[in-house]
Amino acid sequence: MLNRDQALILIKKYLQDKENIKKAYAAEAILKRMAEMLNKNEELWSLTGLLHNIDYEYTEGDPKERGNLSEKLLSNLLPKDGVNAIKADNYVHTDYVPVTSLDRVLIATVTFLGLFFYIKRNYPDKKTTDITLPFFYNKFNDPNFGQRFNRNRIKIITNIGLSVEDFLKISLDSLNEINKEIDF
Repeated sequence: MLNRDQALILIKKYLQDKENIKKAYAAEAILKRMAEMLNKNEELWSLTGLLHNIDYEYTEGDPKERGNLSEKLLSNLLPKDGVNAIKADNYVHTDYVPVTSLDRVLIATVTFLGLFFYIKRNYPDKKTTDITLPFFYNKFNDPNFGQRFNRNRIKIITNIGLSVEDFLKISLDSLNEINKEIDF
């Protein structure tokens, strides 16, 4: 398995958009915290979060390839569980259906981050630390806000015994710890 420094080299090679890089750092932080809470392999989970978006800029126009290209890029670098979780994030177009806690946490995290960064773009004066749980939860429950984000992809977290509100709190707390890396 590659290490974090090697993963960062791949991030710099395959991601040019600053927001995509920030999402990679954010996913890493959330998955690391979730692994710690669930007594899972923190290194694998954090690397999976960090690398989850590696093919995004190459597959943006062809969602059928998203996850499949990641598998080709990472198959000998990241354990199969991590690669499968990345594929599970796009299970509609890959041959992998989410079954593990890593799969489900990554799916919830990716959707959470989409909504989180959407909030940041719509409220540019807000720093990460200004986005509180009540504020985020209000936006999460507003069907008119960020309609393209499928909240059910976050709710998948309940399949591992965690409430949506707890997941949102853990995620926001994780992002507050790395706020300097992800603020615009």
